[in-house]
Formats: sequence, C-alpha cells, structure tokens
Amino acid sequence: MKTKFIVFLVSIFIFISCNSSEEKEVKKDTFVVDNYTKKEVNIEMRDGKNLHTTIYSPKDTSKKYPILMQRTPYSSAPYGEGKMKSKIGPNVHLMKEGNIVVYQDVRGRWMSEGVYDNMRAYKPNKKENESDEVSDTYDTIDWLVKNVENNNGNVGTWGISYPGHYATVSAIEAHPALKAASPQACIGDFFFDDFHHNGAFLLSYFRAISLFGTYKDAPTDTSWYSFPKMNSQDQYQFFLDKGPLKNLNEYFQYDKLDVNSTASKDRIDDFFWKEIVEHPNYDENWQSKGIIQHMDKVPSTVATMIVGGWFDAEDLYGPLETYKGIEKNGEENYNTMVFGPWDHGKWARNTVKNTVGNYYFGDSISLKFQSEIETKFFNHFLKGKGDKNSGLPEAYVFDSGKKEWKSYDSWPPKNVEKQSFFLNRNQSLAKKHDGKLTKEIKFISDIKHPVPYSEDIKTVFTPRKYMTDDQRFAARRPDVLVFETDILDEDFTLAGDILAKLKVATTGTAADWVVKVIDVHPTDTKEDNEALQDHLKMSNYHLMVRSEVLRGRFRNSFAKPEPFKPNKKTDVNIKLQDVFHTFKKGHKLQIQVQSTWFPLIDLNPQTYVDNIYKADEADFKTQTHTVFTDSSIEFSVLK
Repeated sequence: MKTKFIVFLVSIFIFISCNSSEEKEVKKDTFVVDNYTKKEVNIEMRDGKNLHTTIYSPKDTSKKYPILMQRTPYSSAPYGEGKMKSKIGPNVHLMKEGNIVVYQDVRGRWMSEGVYDNMRAYKPNKKENESDEVSDTYDTIDWLVKNVENNNGNVGTWGISYPGHYATVSAIEAHPALKAASPQACIGDFFFDDFHHNGAFLLSYFRAISLFGTYKDAPTDTSWYSFPKMNSQDQYQFFLDKGPLKNLNEYFQYDKLDVNSTASKDRIDDFFWKEIVEHPNYDENWQSKGIIQHMDKVPSTVATMIVGGWFDAEDLYGPLETYKGIEKNGEENYNTMVFGPWDHGKWARNTVKNTVGNYYFGDSISLKFQSEIETKFFNHFLKGKGDKNSGLPEAYVFDSGKKEWKSYDSWPPKNVEKQSFFLNRNQSLAKKHDGKLTKEIKFISDIKHPVPYSEDIKTVFTPRKYMTDDQRFAARRPDVLVFETDILDEDFTLAGDILAKLKVATTGTAADWVVKVIDVHPTDTKEDNEALQDHLKMSNYHLMVRSEVLRGRFRNSFAKPEPFKPNKKTDVNIKLQDVFHTFKKGHKLQIQVQSTWFPLIDLNPQTYVDNIYKADEADFKTQTHTVFTDSSIEFSVLK
C-alpha cells in the first residue's frame, strides 16, 4: 500500500492541516491507541453518494463527549482496522481531555464517492436531492449526532487551509447541533487566495495543480495523481526557460477527462489547470465558488473563531475576509479572530521557537495559542455554558514589530485613523507631498530579467519563507523603486489594511504592479538569531511586513479587464491585506514598487492579450514603466 507515502507527500504540501507533532514524538506516542477506538463508516448523503468517515471515540464511556470534526480533501488515513493516527483533534489538550474526533474525506476524494470539484459552488436554493458541501456537512452532522454513542449533541468543526474552508462551509445554513466552528487559514476565494492574487497567477504553485485537478470517480486509498518533475534546482531559471504559460500544458495531459479526444500539444486534461486556463478573469465560474460572499448565512447559533498567520503566503485573504464578512452580516454572532506571527498553519505545531524564515518572533507562541485560546474556545461552546462570555477577546492579535500579543474588542481597533504617505521626489516617503511639480520616475521592466521574489537558489513545492525575507537584494536593483522615511523618532504602529494609490504609466498596454511594505532595521541592531541564513545579518535587515500584486488589466474590474493606453498616466489602486506591526523608534518604513516578482507570479507579456495563459512568445515585450510622485500609500495607523 502506498498510503503512508501519500500522506507524507501531502504533509509537505501547501494546504497541510499542520496538526502533527514533532516526528520523533509521534513515533513514540501511543496515547490515541491506548485511549481511543476507531471506526470507519460510509455516511450516505441526500443524493445517495457515500462519504468515508473515520470516528475516534474515547474508550472511557462513563460520560458523554462533544464531536470535533474535520472534513478534508487530504485523506482521513490511515485506513483499515487497527491503523490509527498518532495525534487527533485540533491540539494535544483537546485530544487528551477527551472528545469524539471525526475525519471525513470530502466528496470525490480518497475513499469517498463522487467526483471532486475544487471549491464546489454553494447552492442557496437546492432541490430536494441536490447536494453541495453545505448539505454534505449538514447530512454528516445529522448522522453523527444520531448514531455515534456517548456524544453530548454538540459539534465543533475545525481545519487549516482547505480543511479550514470546509470549516467555514459548515457554518453556512448550519445544522442545529453545530455550536462552534474554527476556520483557520481558510480559503475564501480562489481568485484572491492560493493560486491567484488579484488575478495574477501564482506560478510558484504550478506543481500543486495536479493534486486538485487529476480526475477520479471511484474510492481509493492510494494516490491517483502525480507531481510534475522540474529536473532543476533553480526554479527561477526553469520557469524563465519555459517561457509562456501555455508551455506548461505538457505537464497536465493525463488522458483522464475525454478518452475519445485526439491527443495534441494544446490538449489540457487536468481539469483544474483547464479551469484556470479557460477562466482568466473573475467570471461566473470563480464568483460562484467564492464562499466569503455567503457569510450572511452563518446563524448566530454558531460561534466562530477565525485563525490566521500574519506571514501566511497561501491564505491570508481568506481568514481576514471571512472574519470581516461575519462581522458585517451577523451583529448577534459570537465571532472572534486570532492572528499571530505564523506562516501557513504553524500555530498547530508543537515547536517552542517561533520563526518564519529568517525572522524570530519568540518562544511558545503556538503552544500558548493551543492551550489558552483554542482549547478554551471549544470547551466553552461544546462542554461549557456556550454563552458569549467565553473569557476570550474579540481580536487577539500579535504585534509583529513589538513581538507581543494585544487584545481588542474590535478589528481594526477603534482608535485607528487613516494616514497617507507620498512617494516623493528623491524617493523619500513622507506625510506631505513635497509641493513641487510631479516627478516621473522611470524604470525598465525587462521580461528577460524579472525581479526575483527571493534570492535563494532552490526549488520549493510552495513558497513560504519569502514572506519575511530580507529585501535588500531587491532594493538594490534598478527596476525596483525604493521610497523610505527618515529614521523614526517614535514608534509607529500599523493596524489594519493598506491601500496603495499608484499613479503610473507604461510604454506598453499591460503591466503588473507590486507593492511591498518593509521594516528597515537599524544598522547597529544585535538581534541575530540561529534561524538567520549564514550570508545575512540583522544589521539593516529589510523585513517584508506585507506585499501584494495587482494584475494591471484588473485595475477597474476583475471581471472586465482592459489594456493600458501607452504613456498615459493611470490610477492603479492596490489593496494590501491587514497588518499589525510596530515600526519601532530607530527603524525606517520603506515602500518598494516593482512590476515583476518571479517566479512567485507569472510573467506579464506587457502587451495586452485577451488570455495570458494562451499568450505567444512574440507577445512578451520589455517596456518602460513610470511611477509618478503624487502616488501615495494609505495606512491604518494606531493612535
């Protein structure tokens, strides 16, 4: 059986549920075997399909327990009698104190019947026997509370990344037994999470496509997909040599979808890749699959705790917009958020030192979250009074500059004001425009030499480390514009979203725009740590606090792209996701503006084509871009 190998592969993947302990500890841990029984069942949905479900129940049957459930596309393995996970539940505390823990393979994945659909669209007005992920969750909970012995009638859901999305889904038109849901790093909309950022394709994720798009229509406990092999340790050069996106089609021809079709070099058989290629804009396909549009259907009977990481490269948009969507639509809802100094899912790990890439944030941060926040949340709503007096704050957020937790009764905090900083002459960053004639700052965007997103020479399955990378390598390129404040004479705290209001022009008809917010550390700092790469020092470290890209064709509408008019001054507004970061006294606040970010995102041809995924080599042109000094950055500043 290949199951163990497959679970290992999935564990290194982008959307890992991140609930495993240290490897050495896992091998020795027999707690689950000693204290739980495992039962595998197939639960029939309203349309007749059976979903494979694994139930771990405490051996101590002297009391009743709540049900904690995770629905996942990543396998509820190990399968088979006597084979058990070494860790179950959201964290070790909830596992050891006793809960009924349930894992389910979602429709079309692993041992469940049906055909999988990435971010299957929610159907608000289903017919009697129609199903979607909302009804699958409802039907599963209904079966569990009626058939699992010793349950107390209360259900909680949780999950990280894609399982986090299914936790969000569980709260929509929720079953009455669902009392608590914790979507964590949850996907909210595939045009803004993971595989796209504001319409730009995350080229760095291309090897993950087959995990979601390889066709399967029968249950299996072994892998049915394979990952493309790059045969290179230099991903920058690999993608540069490949050229236009259409040259990647060769990696996704599995002859699974249409066995009668005639093979050709342009054929695309991976259904997720085909979906991406055929839907380059935010059309009905992507709009229908977004889940954050339906937060008005989360009833007040379900308490929610949204969890995310400030340095999560995969899913930052989703948890922030999920929290805000519930806040906007559910005044009576118990809805909280927890955001810490984590990359994707690191809050579920049992490591003491909390680092993201080169940057160290402190000790026991994840362990504290698990014991003092997550466990308290589920216990209150599943075992305790279940009222709004949970003892937890509305917003529990980590200041990544001061490296300390803060609690607020709203997010953003009430004492926040908008402040604008201008991208002034001499590339300074200041609250006031310098009052002189607007200056044009030009740079050449060479499609043969794009700006790398990292200085590391390696290949990664999905990128994470770059979120805290030192940005000096980029600041020293001529095609990256740098705007910087003087040395700060007092602390300056950003708490909330950021809006870059660029005024730009290009000699071409298309361009991407990338904005990065950077904390420049003092040259005399003594903060070096063991996670720091050997070639770096914290002296003058350029910490990336937040960054985002906007594919310029979508500057006015994600659904209706439009070209630039050559050499015409044009407004391009880019929303950067929320931050909570103090630029400390003695530091500097820096903005970097660039047009390529490779191969994190794909190359823009810089000449307008209807569909970049079908662009030819001849469409790619080097262009000269201009940023005007009346451009500004609007920050949410804590007073």
